Amino acid sequence: MPEIWLDYGVTNVVLDIKAENLEQNIDSEGKVLEDAAIQEKLGTLNLSKPNEIVVLHDSKAVQKVLSTLYMMCEQKSKPFPQIFAEKRIINQVKQKLPEGSMISEFGDSELSNANLVFLGEMEFNGLFGFETIATRLIKKFGKDEMLAAYAKRKENLPSPGHVGDSMEEAKKFTNNFEIQG
Repeated sequence: MPEIWLDYGVTNVVLDIKAENLEQNIDSEGKVLEDAAIQEKLGTLNLSKPNEIVVLHDSKAVQKVLSTLYMMCEQKSKPFPQIFAEKRIINQVKQKLPEGSMISEFGDSELSNANLVFLGEMEFNGLFGFETIATRLIKKFGKDEMLAAYAKRKENLPSPGHVGDSMEEAKKFTNNFEIQG
């Protein structure tokens, strides 16, 4: 089978395609939230306080949650929340927001705000097993904790879909935050 060389930071890594891996199907066994569950979770937000939403993905599912949140704000005559997004997706997110929405780039200084709500999707990840909000936060803000998570990997091969000790490090890092789930 062929080898593919990929850029990974400042180095190149080889992706060795094996026939036995092509038939492997990784399943997260995760559940897609129904509309009622989304509305219930968003109902726990205190809309009377100014909330700040950090959008970590630009996808249909995230857009659906944002639309539901905006609809709830309109129904209750509450102000729209301030939206933050990373620089790489800020333009895509901005295009899909209703008029009157405010969007800014998400940076390090915003992490100290107590009213941040993170919005993202779960994906597979070779180190943590799954890419979650906790893993994104540890990668962005927890340099030392990220090194500890990397040190706890079982082997040098990626293990997407398998939760290990690295994920526990990410969860420990985010235990400092008040997370509504």
